[in-house]
Amino acid sequence: MLVEVKRISKAEVTVVSSLDVAETFGKQHAHVLRDIKELECSEEFRLSNFGESSYINSQNKKQPMYYMTRDGFTILVMGYTGEKAMRFKEAYIKQFNVMEKALQGKLIEREKGIAVRQSLTKALQQSTENERMHGHAYSTYTNCIYKVLFGKNAKQLREELGIHKKENLRDYLSTEELKAIQSMECLVSGLVDCGWGYDQIKEFIQTTNTVRVAA
Repeated sequence: MLVEVKRISKAEVTVVSSLDVAETFGKQHAHVLRDIKELECSEEFRLSNFGESSYINSQNKKQPMYYMTRDGFTILVMGYTGEKAMRFKEAYIKQFNVMEKALQGKLIEREKGIAVRQSLTKALQQSTENERMHGHAYSTYTNCIYKVLFGKNAKQLREELGIHKKENLRDYLSTEELKAIQSMECLVSGLVDCGWGYDQIKEFIQTTNTVRVAA
């Protein structure tokens, strides 16, 4: 069983796949897909709780699948009966609880991160760095921070994670990774306020940061 975080209707939520449900409950995947399609729920509920996706099967063919939220999962398996099915339902719900708690922590860190980024942006704007870097100071410093923490710049991280350039990279980072970025941005913001330049700051954070975060 695997509960993970995915996007459904542009919202980041905890989900489980129809493939995993089929395997866990001992059902054919085609039957699970049929059960989903035959649910007599509203279109609004369906769009909010079931996300269409696909996978490559053992014959290397693209096949349909779904990701479903906790509410979608609950509605789907409501009719699955028996002692074994009940144990699986309970186990899934426990996993949803754990993952939703982790996601909530991530959302809190994201909110903190906005304030930290605003502070760094303001510090750079009030210094000579932004003008010297022709308006690209924030992206330059951010890439420096990413390189120190992850060994890759923003573009390389996007390519590694398969993220489109219009999407927010930090939406795909873990709570620990977000905390590490925020801590580094706070430090850099303070150094900029003290009049340090880019080369000084780059050397300082490279030599003082002893822990690299695995992205």
